[in-house]
Amino acid sequence: MLFIIAEFFLQLINTAFMTIMLIYMEKVGYADHQSASFVSFRFLGVLLFAFPLGLFIKGRKLKPLFYVSSILTPTLALIILEAIDLRLDYLLYASLFFWGVSFTGIQITALPYILRNAKKDTHTAAITLSYSTWSFAGIIGGIIIYSLSNINPVLFDEKLILQIISIIGFICVLFIFGLKNKEHIPVVEKSRLNLNDFDWKIITKALVPTLIIAIGAGLTIPFIGLFFYKIHGLDSDKFAALSGFATLVVFSMVLFVPIIKERLGYKLAVPLTQLIAVFALILLAFTELMTFEYAIYIAMFAYVIRQPMMNMAGPMTSDIVMKYVGEKNREMVSALTAAIWSGSWFISSIIFQVLRKSGMQYVYVFLITAGLYFLGVLMYYLPILDYEKKVKQGLILE
Repeated sequence: MLFIIAEFFLQLINTAFMTIMLIYMEKVGYADHQSASFVSFRFLGVLLFAFPLGLFIKGRKLKPLFYVSSILTPTLALIILEAIDLRLDYLLYASLFFWGVSFTGIQITALPYILRNAKKDTHTAAITLSYSTWSFAGIIGGIIIYSLSNINPVLFDEKLILQIISIIGFICVLFIFGLKNKEHIPVVEKSRLNLNDFDWKIITKALVPTLIIAIGAGLTIPFIGLFFYKIHGLDSDKFAALSGFATLVVFSMVLFVPIIKERLGYKLAVPLTQLIAVFALILLAFTELMTFEYAIYIAMFAYVIRQPMMNMAGPMTSDIVMKYVGEKNREMVSALTAAIWSGSWFISSIIFQVLRKSGMQYVYVFLITAGLYFLGVLMYYLPILDYEKKVKQGLILE
């Protein structure tokens, strides 16, 4: 619980920056394709460090990484804001790069830490709760941004609000250093690890769908605030309120994931929730072409539907992937998952930069995402079917 609370405070920084940082950069004078270039460096940091970190943490304590991340993440967030304000491009590239590296210390180790230390019958609930920190942080962050903006919009601009949230994020240090329980560390048979220690065929089969979905997500999720700001004229405070409401729906529905999984099973629950999200994204994309005044409300509705449906699948896919790959592959899968998301988002940010610089409308960028999501949903069926087959054969214990 202490670890999950610490996760919340780090996610508070993450969600707040995801919500309004690009709008702040737009107001400072950066074009959206320039912002995409800077944001890509955050994902590049995770991409370069995730894989070696996955090798490093196997059979080692995870707490030292928590200590470093809890201090560096909010510190670097404050540096990023100063770099944007002063238009110090090289400092902005560097601080975003190391911010990504710092956040990796928590991002990669969260699932292995939970699976190592939580009771086996609480794994799904614990993973769901860990995922919910992002949603809950989005709700609280949205409330803070909207409230401060409406108290005094001149004083509380995007920079000051993000500075306040970054300072609040330092509270995570107290909870990380409050982890006094003895950490369970799995015994590694070999003193020296090498790549042959892992079942790469199973790992590949489990992660290909994640790769496809991540590439699509990277074209949309980091830039959704810009879409609402530039296409529908929704300023940072109003988008924060919308995002906060959407994540409230996410938070509420994600808590029902264990029940949904028990009632429907992985084979139905995962594709059903993701397909609804795909159709909502397509509807959101086409609002750019709508000329009537109610288009913004359709966009808001589609956004609120898409968020919970896509996020509900997250805990289920993580749970089944971790069980499917087995204990000896979990740390590597966690590292590779982070590398895939960040690496794909790095590539997607560059693609977004090129597409927007060439004049492509948001609608077509979002439709590319929808197509990739749909393909990813189909690809998830393969490991799910293989998992259920192995459970029936007794090769995997649920």
